[in-house]
Amino acid sequence: MRNRRGLQLRRLGRPRLCRRIKFNPKVNYFKPQGVPLRYLEVIELTAEEAEALRLKNIEDLDQVKCAKLMKTSQSTFQRILTSAYKKISQAIIEGKAIKIIKIK
Repeated sequence: MRNRRGLQLRRLGRPRLCRRIKFNPKVNYFKPQGVPLRYLEVIELTAEEAEALRLKNIEDLDQVKCAKLMKTSQSTFQRILTSAYKKISQAIIEGKAIKIIKIK
């Protein structure tokens, strides 16, 4: 984030914790068929959001187990999952591309 003068602002609050992510996608982009990527708006899905989706929907684990596997609280896991659902829903409904990014 930058201020009016273009100077980099420091993020306030607690630093981001390192979450356990075992998901390593083979594909980084998903897009509507027949539309070149250059014409599409891109929604970025973080690796932790993809991992939350994988654990909850593919592995079919309950939220408590998912949160433990990702080394996070249940409420944080729920926020990550909600964010992922919103982004994917927006991409599907509005015809946008999805890019899976890694968190540094």
